[in-house]
Amino acid sequence: MKSLLSGLRAVAESTRLRLLAVCAHGEVAVNELTQILDQSQPRVSRHLKLLCDEGLLERHQEGTWVFYRITDPRIGQGATLARQIVDMIPADDPQLLADRAALDAVKRSRAAMAEAYFRANAESWDRIRELHVDSGEVERGVMAALPAETTHDLLDIGTGSGRILELLGSTVSRGMGIDLSREMLAIARAKLADAGLSNCQLRHGDMYDLPMEDNSFDAATVHLVLHYADRPHEAIIEIARVLRPGGRIIIADFAPHDLEELRTEHAHRRLGFEDQEVRDWFEMAGLVPEPVCRLPGDPLTVNIWSATKTDDSRVAQTTLHTTAVIEKLVAL
Repeated sequence: MKSLLSGLRAVAESTRLRLLAVCAHGEVAVNELTQILDQSQPRVSRHLKLLCDEGLLERHQEGTWVFYRITDPRIGQGATLARQIVDMIPADDPQLLADRAALDAVKRSRAAMAEAYFRANAESWDRIRELHVDSGEVERGVMAALPAETTHDLLDIGTGSGRILELLGSTVSRGMGIDLSREMLAIARAKLADAGLSNCQLRHGDMYDLPMEDNSFDAATVHLVLHYADRPHEAIIEIARVLRPGGRIIIADFAPHDLEELRTEHAHRRLGFEDQEVRDWFEMAGLVPEPVCRLPGDPLTVNIWSATKTDDSRVAQTTLHTTAVIEKLVAL
């Protein structure tokens, strides 16, 4: 009763109710919220803090940018209350309509910036796409490898423009994209907003040190990303850590090739992967490998490797940690 009354008091103010309604449509940066509400950042920040303190909104920071979204409904009473209150706001409320129009303007601005970035970089990406099988076929292969009936929480590593979340977001309860590039995250955020996928989130993060708890996802996708990794086996072990028992990892990447230009001109760290190499990494991480799906291209073939987590992955985590400690001691 006490927490319910506290949550109701938190939203019993026009600015905070407006903020809650706007953030129900996906992640919004604090500077964007100041534009939408036409209020100063200090004032908006104070209201946001109150809503976060009551568990109605959740906050995360990427560098100097801070993003807010309505709390995941599975977290607790505050999240449930937030969604119920938003649903009670009349759809034709003049202030709500004005805020939605302002939010749409922010989304259009995001999309324009994303389009400009794609135009500037499209040539190099298109050249690589021409070398392998049709992108749509690769995406269909990834989707086919995903157990839709048991995948509620999906993690996309190196999400880039958010394409995998765009494809699969409507089939899961929660989608989470991780990427080191803030520019790509901005693009992904614009695309997911346009697609109306408010159940998908984006985080700035490193595949070697994921900002997630153990056993928190049902599946993880790594779509044409692993060839950029200098320590792919460590990335796989870290991904296994955040998978629940029975969870699946799906990796789409190149079979071995000799296109050295991809290393010199496009920053590819690895020129493809051998099946046995990937299999060994899976087993090291306590994952049970599954049959490989091959998508032949000219000259690049894309393979889809998948594996399922077992409880043995904890052993792999302990081994990796011990090895890292020994390496540091040797370096000293």
